[in-house]
Amino acid sequence: MTQEYSVLRNNINMLGHFLGETIRDAQGSEILDLIEKIRILSRDSRSGDEKARQELLEILSTISTENTIPVARAFSQFLNLTNIAEQYQGISRKHVDLEASDRTLEALFKRLKEQNVPKEKVIETVEKLLVELVLTAHPTEVTRRSVGHKHVEINRCLSRLEHDDLTEAETTKLTRRLMQLIALAWHTNEIRTQRPTPVDEAKSGMAVIENSLWKAVPDFCRQINFHLEKNFGVQHNVGLAPVRFSSWVGGDRDGNPFVTAKTTRQVLAMNRAKAAELFLEDIRGLADELSVIQCTPEFRAKYGDNLEPYRVVVKDLRSKLIKTLAYYTDLLEGKAVSFDENELLINDEQLWEPLYDCYQSLHQCGMRIIANGALLDCLRRIRCFGLSLSRLDIRQESTRHSDAIAEITRYIGLGDYSQWTEDDKQAFLIRELSSRRPLLPRDWTPSAETQEILDTCKVIADQPEGVISCYIISMARTASDVLAVHLLLKEAGVPYHLPVVPLFETLDDLDASEEVMTQLFNVGWYRGVINNKQMVMIGYSDSAKDAGMMAASWAQYRAQEQLVNLCEKLGVELTLFHGRGGTIGRGGAPAHAALLSQPPRSLRNGLRVTEQGEMIRFKLGLPAVAVGNLDLYASAVLEANLLPPPEPKENWRQIMDELSDLSCNIYRQVVRGDKDFVPYFRSATPEQELSKLPLGSRPAKRNPNGGVESLRAIPWIFAWMQNRLMLPAWLGAGASLRQVIEQGKREQIEDMCNHWPFFSTRIGMLEMVFSKTDIWLSEHYDQRLVKKELWYLGQSLREQLKADIDTVLSLSGKGHQLMSDLPWIAESIALRNVYTDPLNLLQVELLRRLRENAENPNPDIEQALMITITGIAAGMRNTG
Repeated sequence: MTQEYSVLRNNINMLGHFLGETIRDAQGSEILDLIEKIRILSRDSRSGDEKARQELLEILSTISTENTIPVARAFSQFLNLTNIAEQYQGISRKHVDLEASDRTLEALFKRLKEQNVPKEKVIETVEKLLVELVLTAHPTEVTRRSVGHKHVEINRCLSRLEHDDLTEAETTKLTRRLMQLIALAWHTNEIRTQRPTPVDEAKSGMAVIENSLWKAVPDFCRQINFHLEKNFGVQHNVGLAPVRFSSWVGGDRDGNPFVTAKTTRQVLAMNRAKAAELFLEDIRGLADELSVIQCTPEFRAKYGDNLEPYRVVVKDLRSKLIKTLAYYTDLLEGKAVSFDENELLINDEQLWEPLYDCYQSLHQCGMRIIANGALLDCLRRIRCFGLSLSRLDIRQESTRHSDAIAEITRYIGLGDYSQWTEDDKQAFLIRELSSRRPLLPRDWTPSAETQEILDTCKVIADQPEGVISCYIISMARTASDVLAVHLLLKEAGVPYHLPVVPLFETLDDLDASEEVMTQLFNVGWYRGVINNKQMVMIGYSDSAKDAGMMAASWAQYRAQEQLVNLCEKLGVELTLFHGRGGTIGRGGAPAHAALLSQPPRSLRNGLRVTEQGEMIRFKLGLPAVAVGNLDLYASAVLEANLLPPPEPKENWRQIMDELSDLSCNIYRQVVRGDKDFVPYFRSATPEQELSKLPLGSRPAKRNPNGGVESLRAIPWIFAWMQNRLMLPAWLGAGASLRQVIEQGKREQIEDMCNHWPFFSTRIGMLEMVFSKTDIWLSEHYDQRLVKKELWYLGQSLREQLKADIDTVLSLSGKGHQLMSDLPWIAESIALRNVYTDPLNLLQVELLRRLRENAENPNPDIEQALMITITGIAAGMRNTG
């Protein structure tokens, strides 16, 4: 690493040393010596020493059962500490990230001035800026909350140790605290003993808001204000919310039987209680601070003639927040609730209006410096979080709604809705939506499944407008899927228009999305209620699992482009909601590059994107890191709108169509066409064992008895990442490129690489994936775990992988070195490999032992296996 990364290198060495000391104290010198020997052999093996590789294999294939857990834990914990050091690196005072510096708001505003973009256009675009991050529970989130808290504290210690003016005593105190935290992490069981419930997952989401985002959001707003003032001499409007948060936790019931109407109600109350608690803390601070006596006559007329006018207003809010917090606490504890609604704060305006009046009065009385302190931070939080803390999305699978309506139509003697044609369904739904009479019979007892759907809609009806952000329909295929949800919401008595969002997930559904939305927009009733605003969700995970990365990426691009054009033509404001994960196989890519590779005009109405599990912690878990990532998102959205990417040339489109068809066929021939693929997948990866790991609350499969098609996209990616073949992220992509190049189209492909952000980002993502694959390790999994008659499949895939790597390197003009233009990432991966390799080799041995004794599994071997799974996930970092 260059001098730029000396902070990282020093921190990793220090944390590793402290971990070694902890292991020596806890397990003895013999175990530490074994761990150190494995580490050195792994390092030498990576450097090409064949003798070291064979010795490493010998040690890990004959390791005693009692040593498996401490060895697995040591390498797993070192990778966690490396992640912490890397996360801190981004915010270190001594580190200048030369690669990221041109992607910040500061750099963007400078470019906008240089390119003479009109000031009015910049201001208008900034005022429309909205980055909405939707926090989701992650089925493969591997870090327990109790361990996560210790990791945050380690980061804080690293920050304090960086100060140059520490006394020897202060340095010793911080060093001892670091050692304590590492020892605490070592002596804490990093594997959950039980699956988290949706309520547990909601607590994790709230912890990120409380411990990081609550501080980060006002800081980020100040950053926007600073750049606007510095470059264009204007202030950012206080009433705007450039960033907002929603959540799926407690609202996403697609395939998760544990998320019920009761759960949703509970999570909504928990969010309200936490928001009241956090705002109460802010308001108490303001009550202490605002001892000012001067105010405007208008303020005095509205709030009374008081000696300390602001304090009186703030103390009234304090009293209401105390009662609001008590109300929701009693509700959650099942106690009788005795508060009058007039004593509580229910909607955001009740908190905003009096505080904004204080803000304006202070400004008008020449106290701008006071107004723009803690009071402004509180106002920003009201706009960005509100009294519901984060808004909740509801998500359910499309057939659950059509089944519920079919049950109703059968009961009232209209026939079986599920057997009707699409035209008949739409006609019925539009008639019922336009009717004033209720559809649901009074004396009817629905099935448990239908009752659950109706109960969920009733929970929505009971919430004030704005608490529930939208209702998402996964696997949406037709216009009737959307109309059906509108009808169920109407029957539940929802008194306002709630956006209903179709999620197009498979290749066919993405291709049909324009036709489906055209049908919907042609329905008079529908156009009347949506107020010319429409949100559509684009699914990345399932489309990539269905068709491979290349075909899915192009289908997503085309669908977005068609929807943008359709909505522009009809005068509908379109918001595209991106359901991406952290990995390449689930649409993940560095956020800035991914957003600038979207179709032109697709971010005009802001960005809405999911942030998942471990990526939430890595990107948003510390205030300074969160500010940096919000800055990257904001600069990308503003750049996409002010300096849009080029429209693709016609011959680029034709080549993408060809690449898409070729790659999809290659992918499906393997995944669907080879009869041996599923048995090979189940043997060569820990897929079967993954289901035993108590990760998220959601089951790994939609259908417990199904094959690959029923496996959720996230465990599918997670399993392939474990054996380092990373198959879903590249299969078909490189081979299709090679075929098109062999047809004499290299020049056009290189033109696309150099001038089309969409395409260059795809190539960059492939390169990143390839740098994390390992052909030798993947082969080792096959030789130890897969029947000989299936070896041909792994061999064929690895040969394809080698050829694909050569193809991508030839395109990027980098000779033989992956990621050569991003040496920091290449170095990071190389550093991790020394620690992930022993975990991979140990995992193979543990899988072999477990499968040989499947009838009578050894609990220590199971525990050690789970640790290797979480450790490799930490090593690869973006798990799923």
